[in-house]
Amino acid sequence: MDSRQSDIVTMFNQIAKTYDLANRILSMGIDKLWRKKACNMAFSFYGKEHIEKIVDVACGTGDLMIDWQNVANDNSITIDKIVGIDPSVGMMEVGKTKIKDGIFIEAGAENLPLEDNSADIISISYGIRNVVKRKEGLEEFARVLKPNGLVVILEFTKNDKNDLASKLTRFYMHTIMPVIGGLISGSRDAYIYLPESIDGFITTKEMIKELKDVGLEPIFVKGYSLDMSTTFIARKI
Repeated sequence: MDSRQSDIVTMFNQIAKTYDLANRILSMGIDKLWRKKACNMAFSFYGKEHIEKIVDVACGTGDLMIDWQNVANDNSITIDKIVGIDPSVGMMEVGKTKIKDGIFIEAGAENLPLEDNSADIISISYGIRNVVKRKEGLEEFARVLKPNGLVVILEFTKNDKNDLASKLTRFYMHTIMPVIGGLISGSRDAYIYLPESIDGFITTKEMIKELKDVGLEPIFVKGYSLDMSTTFIARKI
């Protein structure tokens, strides 16, 4: 594993036990709304009542895996298997306490231990910016997806705007988040890294290009909450 990737995984292992609490407080719970909207949109685009396999990459503590199942139930959709993949064992150990019979696999996005054309949907929420070899990760998504399968990405994309709302968002993320996150987790450095990783990430336009480059055609792109979070849904062509 790349040394920078290894450092990121170690950081998430260290904050795993307090991650859910910190996330709920720092996002004021709105992240759950973003994820549920993404699940509903994906099911609508896919248009099938029976889905064989959903793979959640960088699954962390399993929140999106739970959302996939709950939203499927709400829409009378059956899912045979939901697989969570993450290089952080610490995060997945927390996930296993929330999803008793869940399937969790230790692996990185750039090296998925899955067969070609085997997944209906691949999702990654707030994790793609932590994938050091992002191009290889997107290529893996394209390889594993079935033809016409969907990739669903939720991420904090880089915001180059300089209006008041953007300034307030940056102030919150760079000044308030490290203090609150540090108090909850005991790791201020982790919550300094998170906003810095957003600043160093690509823009929405650049993400669209990277998806197209690997044969994933964006069919839905939308920013939420002053463009703080962006949802991408792309189809394998």
